[in-house]
Amino acid sequence: MLSNSLAELDRRHLVHPVSSFRGHEARGVRVLTGAKGATVTDADGRQLIDGFAGLWCVNAGYGQESIVEAAAAQMRKLPYATGYFDLGAEAPIRLAAALADRAPGDLNHVYFTLGGSDAVDSTIRFVRYYWHSKGQPNRDQFISVAQGYHGSTTMGAGLTALPGFHEGFGVPYSWQHKISSHHLYRNPLGDDPQTVIDTSVAELRAKVAAIGEDRVAAFYVEPIQGSGGVLVPPNGWIKAMREACAEMGVLFVADEVITGFGRTGPLFACEDEGIVPDLMTVAKGLTSGYVPMGAVFMSDHVYETIADGAGAKAVGHGFTYSAHPVSAAVALEVLALYEGGLLENGRKAGARLMAGLETLRDHPLVGDVRGRGMLAAVELVTDKVAKTPIPAAMQPATRLFDRAWDQGLIVRSFAQGIFGYAPPLCCTMDEIDQIVERTRKVLDLTLDDPEIRAVLR
Repeated sequence: MLSNSLAELDRRHLVHPVSSFRGHEARGVRVLTGAKGATVTDADGRQLIDGFAGLWCVNAGYGQESIVEAAAAQMRKLPYATGYFDLGAEAPIRLAAALADRAPGDLNHVYFTLGGSDAVDSTIRFVRYYWHSKGQPNRDQFISVAQGYHGSTTMGAGLTALPGFHEGFGVPYSWQHKISSHHLYRNPLGDDPQTVIDTSVAELRAKVAAIGEDRVAAFYVEPIQGSGGVLVPPNGWIKAMREACAEMGVLFVADEVITGFGRTGPLFACEDEGIVPDLMTVAKGLTSGYVPMGAVFMSDHVYETIADGAGAKAVGHGFTYSAHPVSAAVALEVLALYEGGLLENGRKAGARLMAGLETLRDHPLVGDVRGRGMLAAVELVTDKVAKTPIPAAMQPATRLFDRAWDQGLIVRSFAQGIFGYAPPLCCTMDEIDQIVERTRKVLDLTLDDPEIRAVLR
């Protein structure tokens, strides 16, 4: 009765993110009531392995009592403190210092946001201010990568290169440009890594030249493209793009909202290729999703240029909840848990996850398996040679998500017929094995669908 009442209230009043309003009204809500470790419980008492850590974010796992205690202690002591008027609080100050100590290179300055989208939005403002401070206000053009995702604020959605975030919203803007994705599995140039790297660098240089070298402000990229389908670049791609930006004098912005905090192995994915971006965004794993928080890291030269350009004037960008002390206290404890064993467990679990998913390559429906650490994808096709995706008319995202749910597994199910995985770093090896086993069961059941059989080659 309670579940039914909640479902009706939800249908009448709660607008869900990135959903078909009418579709959700028809389907109804699945209510979650509890969670522990890597397992969530729904209103019917069913337990499911959360193979996607909420929304790529509950890296530390559910029910970590030390995180709850840190939040409660901070709430009792000082539930809020503004960062305006030169005021502050201990937790965000210590968090900024801790993050700067661990960030790549000279990313020594941290601006806190509420999440990933407004972190990206903040970088756009900081980048613009940077170039104004250098006396080059004409540098107002931005470049990102096809199939990339950089949030859902208006400006961030324009950098995002997924049509669903553009249609009906009047974005992207004319100053937001795209280059092709490195997507190896579906790259028209083939899957030779060096060819893809060389072509991407050449395309970036050509795009900058076409816009004007004195016009381009920044280049945005995810170390691994998340919402585009977990697209992993060839080794060396990120480094080559970083070096090209440095040569052209274009600011390089690494969007680590998904990849940060152990998701790919190290604390930050930029460490995988030893690069230092000019700016970097994080969120999600920063607080393990327990409370909202994101951050922008600025390199020394970006910070100093903005500071010198502003002089005695205030830099007119801020949020009421920037550097929130409760969120900062949570993030400090989450960081302690990562370094207390979760990062190491995540590396072991990630190796097991990738090895397990690789065993699915022989399945008739599996076209590609890709990933790094605890971030992975399995792409389904109906023809392995032609790489034909499951027809959109069959609604693969809904079909596959529902079937995985029925098997006790939560994964991201993309519209193209791709399973996305981002399990909590606390997963046991048995839970990783169950994720793989339940995925294989879903694939087998899907293979038995008459409409799937009809188009299988």
